[in-house]
Amino acid sequence: MFGKVGVAFGAGFVLGPAIGGLLGGLDPRLPFWAAAGLSLANAIYGLLILPESLPHDRRSPFRWKSANPIGALHLLRSDRVLAGLSVVNFIAQLAHVVLPSTFVLYATYRYGWDAAAVGFTLATVGICAMVVQGAGIEPIVARLGERGALMLGLACGAAGFLIFGVASTGLLFWLGIPVMSLWGVSGAALQALNTRLVAPEQQGQLQGATNSVQSLSQLLGPFLFTLTFAYFIGRDAPAKLPGAPFLLAGALLLLALVVAVKTLAQSR
Repeated sequence: MFGKVGVAFGAGFVLGPAIGGLLGGLDPRLPFWAAAGLSLANAIYGLLILPESLPHDRRSPFRWKSANPIGALHLLRSDRVLAGLSVVNFIAQLAHVVLPSTFVLYATYRYGWDAAAVGFTLATVGICAMVVQGAGIEPIVARLGERGALMLGLACGAAGFLIFGVASTGLLFWLGIPVMSLWGVSGAALQALNTRLVAPEQQGQLQGATNSVQSLSQLLGPFLFTLTFAYFIGRDAPAKLPGAPFLLAGALLLLALVVAVKTLAQSR
């Protein structure tokens, strides 16, 4: 199931920049109006059409105390393994922010790419993500298990960021995209591991808490990576290192890998 969600995300990653670019050529504000309309349509679909997966006797009562990002995080502290995996999720999501926050700046500065080259690269990233999510997760999990898939994904993500950070040409950067795409197996494996640690009536609360962790990382990430990029291309930098944000992201994924190994060792 989580693999199918990843396929949908990859499709959006391909179509979104293309549609946004076309609409932006007509009016700079039009992509934002279109995004707002799609979000509203999605909300209406979820409210009126999407069926509830839990029967009435397994649904948790609504509590305002838990219906907020901070309250939702209490669930993640209820189990030591769940808390550890939440730390892994936070670090991994923080590392992921390097792509939307600095990729365009980095590609323009280092490779001189124009908007077309950037858009084509993003579309390629989305296609690779769709392939991994749609065709790669099931056999990888079947072979390695969810724990092994999590470790493999984090390791491939770190390797991909390393390639991005040291690539002196655009062609070398492209070689890192297939490696980076294998990072996608870790997200599905992590979510599957998490869902086994809470009761059936807490699954929705778990997804809300997970999204809260991701939102927190998305608040911090842009500051971390854009400031790192600005420093290492500035005059006061000890060495010109435009790939520093990607190297930092790779180091974060290695840290997430260490935390995951220690956390899952406790659950055995």
